[in-house]
Amino acid sequence: MVVGPRSVEPSIRVGLGIGLARIQIGGGAPLIVSGRNHAVRAQIPKGGQVEITSAGTDLRVSGSLSWSPAASESLTFSPVAPDDYVQFGAREYRGVVTIFLGRNGLTAVNRLGLESYLAGVVSSEMGRRDSTEIEALLAQAVVSRTYAQRNRGRWEALGFDFYASVVDQVYGGVGAETAIGWHAVRATAGQVVTWHGAPIDAFFFSTCGGKTAQGTEVFAGADRPYLLSIDDIDPNGLAYCRISPRFDWRTEWSGEGLRDILRESVPAALGTSLTPGAVIQSVRVAERSSSGRVSRLALSVDGREIAVTGAAVRQVLRPSRGEILRSGLFTLSETMSHGSISRLVAEGHGAGHGVGMCQWGAVGRARAGQAYTHILAAYFPDTDIERIY
Repeated sequence: MVVGPRSVEPSIRVGLGIGLARIQIGGGAPLIVSGRNHAVRAQIPKGGQVEITSAGTDLRVSGSLSWSPAASESLTFSPVAPDDYVQFGAREYRGVVTIFLGRNGLTAVNRLGLESYLAGVVSSEMGRRDSTEIEALLAQAVVSRTYAQRNRGRWEALGFDFYASVVDQVYGGVGAETAIGWHAVRATAGQVVTWHGAPIDAFFFSTCGGKTAQGTEVFAGADRPYLLSIDDIDPNGLAYCRISPRFDWRTEWSGEGLRDILRESVPAALGTSLTPGAVIQSVRVAERSSSGRVSRLALSVDGREIAVTGAAVRQVLRPSRGEILRSGLFTLSETMSHGSISRLVAEGHGAGHGVGMCQWGAVGRARAGQAYTHILAAYFPDTDIERIY
């Protein structure tokens, strides 16, 4: 049952860029530039573009306009017409974009209404879906709104609420919006998932592989009665998320490649260094969680055993530099040569941490005819849906 509302739509702040050396604004619609106390400083004509850099503790503006703002002044760029957008780099954004000098460089923040923000999140997170999958998009809209409502102010010290990436939720601005995504946002306007009247910790991820994880399997503080491990299986005994391109996966390392990865990942995740010529004698699954995910990995290196636990398992056993292992649902097989591993193979299911709503599972459930309220009840048992504005 959906009840409410009891407040008004909030505005939120998204960090588009942090620690930048230079920023380009404009190139599209005409913009108004405001400074301290909302005083209008200038107007950028249609197609005009400015570049902002730092000069010590101040900003410097060049391009279509050229001036030095007052000391420590932030600049806010707003479209002249309310239906136009602010172009930041190559993307367009609703609302306004504010530039200020942060700790390590320039910071760009997009401020806009929560519902407009969600329109740039839903299809970024769920990909291009069709009308047969609308209930999955409705579920994502409610979960993303719940996440935003619960976590507003998370990065207050940096001057914004959310990153525009997987650190929080993927947000692509106007270019990521779709008609069906907007429909999902409008059809669920103001709705959030609640537990005892408060927005829940709305975790979500790509693909569960047929079974979600209990909250504390992955996040130490996620001891919530609604973050349970569930069998995400249809009446035929098949995983709802089997349609995911990440449902099955295989990763392989050569002995040398594994050593190179571990020499970087082990110190970063555990603070334990490996020698340049480290001999990797064994990598084995030492323990699994109740959902079957690897909760402890045992590495035998140079005659000593290194325990890798929890979230560090996926961080240490990286397929390559820059990405973590797809999920904790995997098995390992070793090939040995002269006392060390010459090849290691991981075969697994799913993608992501496994807690909360499985996005591909939601798509599978939508295709099976389930309503978004049913989908949310499956992934977050005993919760309610309330309209809070």
